[in-house]
Amino acid sequence: MRFTEEQISNFGLTWGLTLFIGLMLLIIWDLARKSNAGKFGTFILFFVLAFGILGFIIKNVLQWLLEM
Repeated sequence: MRFTEEQISNFGLTWGLTLFIGLMLLIIWDLARKSNAGKFGTFILFFVLAFGILGFIIKNVLQWLLEM
């Protein structure tokens, strides 16, 4: 079975970026732990640094919903 360029890029975008986002969240958690940020500081780190990730996820969900 041969894959088209569109299928390969869609797979890479979906799973590659999902793994990259997971890695970024792990880095944010590690940063909060090593800096002894506390609960409120950890919340602020996740809220501010992960806000762009949330926008990307919402964009993909909206595209998926509009294609249905």
